[in-house]
Amino acid sequence: MSDPSTASGARPARIADGRSFGTRFYNTLGRRLEPLAPLAPPAVRIYTCGPTVYNHVHIGNLRTFLFEDVLRRSLRYLGYDVTQVMNLTDVDDKTIRGAQEAGVSLDDFTAPFIESFFADLDTLHVERAELYPRATRHVAEMVELTQRLLDAGIAYVNEGSVWFRIAADSDYGKLSGVDLEEVKQGARVASDEYGKEDVRDFVLWKGAKPGEPSWESPWGPGRPGWHIECSAMAMKYLGETFDIHCGGVDNMFPHHENEIAQSESATGKAFAKLWLHSEHLIVDGQKMAKSLGNFYTLKELVAQGRDPRAIRYLLLSVHYRQKLNFTFEALDAAAAALARVDDLKLRLETATEAGEERGDVAALAAALADEFAAALADDLNTSGALGALFKFVKGVNVAVDGGRLGRGDRERIVAALADADRVLGVLDGAAWQGGVTSGPADAEVERLIEERQAARRGRDFRRADEIRDQLAADGVVLEDTPGGTRWKRIRAGGA
Repeated sequence: MSDPSTASGARPARIADGRSFGTRFYNTLGRRLEPLAPLAPPAVRIYTCGPTVYNHVHIGNLRTFLFEDVLRRSLRYLGYDVTQVMNLTDVDDKTIRGAQEAGVSLDDFTAPFIESFFADLDTLHVERAELYPRATRHVAEMVELTQRLLDAGIAYVNEGSVWFRIAADSDYGKLSGVDLEEVKQGARVASDEYGKEDVRDFVLWKGAKPGEPSWESPWGPGRPGWHIECSAMAMKYLGETFDIHCGGVDNMFPHHENEIAQSESATGKAFAKLWLHSEHLIVDGQKMAKSLGNFYTLKELVAQGRDPRAIRYLLLSVHYRQKLNFTFEALDAAAAALARVDDLKLRLETATEAGEERGDVAALAAALADEFAAALADDLNTSGALGALFKFVKGVNVAVDGGRLGRGDRERIVAALADADRVLGVLDGAAWQGGVTSGPADAEVERLIEERQAARRGRDFRRADEIRDQLAADGVVLEDTPGGTRWKRIRAGGA
């Protein structure tokens, strides 16, 4: 059995029931690769920071949610039993301000954004977590946790608000490495409009303000602070210590730092064993911002005719700890990559299995399974997993070209692709039908195929390839056969 600290690319260790114990991740807490050692194997308990439901999520948010979806799928693929909790922050300054400006209740204001969030997840084929607790439904747990911190002398009351005393936590900053001496008034951690002993302290409970929703507490009416919400809900559903906590790098400080401080000060136990953070998404090399005109929601991209399937592929194709540069050229390349898989499936429909099993495809499928799992077990190396996939696609195409498919090979190929798709969730084009606006009309497809044929006859292979890639980006794959070029749509938009 391989050691969990085996070098990148090594095959993960497996036992008879298929579970892998060679999985490792980069733990932000400590800045090092560490083996996944579940508290109660094979169960893995994960808390993922969900959206603040005051607006529609953007593609930067979705990059993080896709990373967490691939994490969930990968752990299940490797044999673990996953319980995932993702919170919905439906009470904070932004949701309250939005409800007040709209003149509606907090629930009525947040409801359409919650619905929009789940619609985006469904559009990108994100698996649902086991639980999506809402902050407003767990205030009692937040009050109880706050009281524990008061009883421990770690928190204090000031004019109806409760504050966490950072000076009482000698470990504060161990996740982010923040230097508290450099924290100044005006920083996010110190921006609350309530009195406190130290500029660095953060709020656990905010005393009620006129016109704001409030709940009763031992310190008077008020509402929970943002950080206490996640701690209380995570511990309610996953226990005082659980396996993995996820989020974007922007959550690391102060949010996750404060979660650790308040949770561990209350329990005396480690809050989460592994902390995983996904990097930012940028657009055309710049930070996404409405002022720059490069701010996109999923609905806006789909309305432009962009393929959600290609969007999912692009968002998962780059390692979660690397910045992802979103460009429309990269999106077209993602569509073309998927078309290679669709083209292979199309070829298989007419490929001939000549005689007995030869072993070539079985060997390719076995290599894919090993290399794909090894990449995922090595800190969720999706780019490595995709490399293994397209090596398999290339090998199978060579086998088809050489007439080397034996009995049962078509079934083996389809099964191998479906197995990888348990994690990727993008390889089954039929499952994505209806997801985008119409592609080119049939007559336009036929015209482009004729133009491509003319280019090939004239040995203008560059133009021929451009047309093939253009059609692939529009969801049309081509197969060149002795009887001519066949084509097929692999997503919505035509016959």
